[in-house]
Amino acid sequence: MTLLLRGSCRAAVATVLTALAHVVAASEPAPPPLAGEWNFRVLLDGTPIGEHRFRLEADGEQSRLTSEARFDVKVLGFTVYRYRHTAVERWRGACLYSLDATTDDDGTPSHVRIAAPGERGDVRVGASAPTLDGCVMTFAYWHPAMRAQTRLLNAQTGKIEAVQMQHLAEMRIDVRGEPVTAQGYRVSGASRPVDVWYTADGRWIGLDAMVGEGRKLSYRLR
Repeated sequence: MTLLLRGSCRAAVATVLTALAHVVAASEPAPPPLAGEWNFRVLLDGTPIGEHRFRLEADGEQSRLTSEARFDVKVLGFTVYRYRHTAVERWRGACLYSLDATTDDDGTPSHVRIAAPGERGDVRVGASAPTLDGCVMTFAYWHPAMRAQTRLLNAQTGKIEAVQMQHLAEMRIDVRGEPVTAQGYRVSGASRPVDVWYTADGRWIGLDAMVGEGRKLSYRLR
């Protein structure tokens, strides 16, 4: 039981941070938000296991996004899986130019750092340090330009992920205690597909992903 839950949650975390990314709209995308906060409740099979918070601050063409995720899965009062992730991203327009992310995946630590003067940057994950060229985006759900990307940087692994999208039928989901009609997009390209949910005007409000042994991981905006 414990091993099953641990494997399912590790798959869930990998799914969220590697596959949530690419949304393509038929119409022109709205301007990116100048600032904002997103506080998601995280659930596994409908049971709350933690939260993932995002905060965006802007200064002219530059912006700074901070995020923090905290998951704890318990069985009979005992914690069987623990996950912590923090990241600070700095942007110029739609291009990432620095990132500092730290992850503790159930006792396994990792650190990704990008420092990108101009159009070049170093990504460090442990001892490796590949170089990235050109304009790169992370899984920035808050930024409309992400909807036109076919590759995105994973802040946990430092790897570039190829992504594809499929439009889904509208669905009603609960947002802050109220049912909302959401537009859905199925994102594939990583280990498992993820369904990402937006309002009609493009605001990110949730996601769903099937993980190990048919379990369901969900984000819902508080």
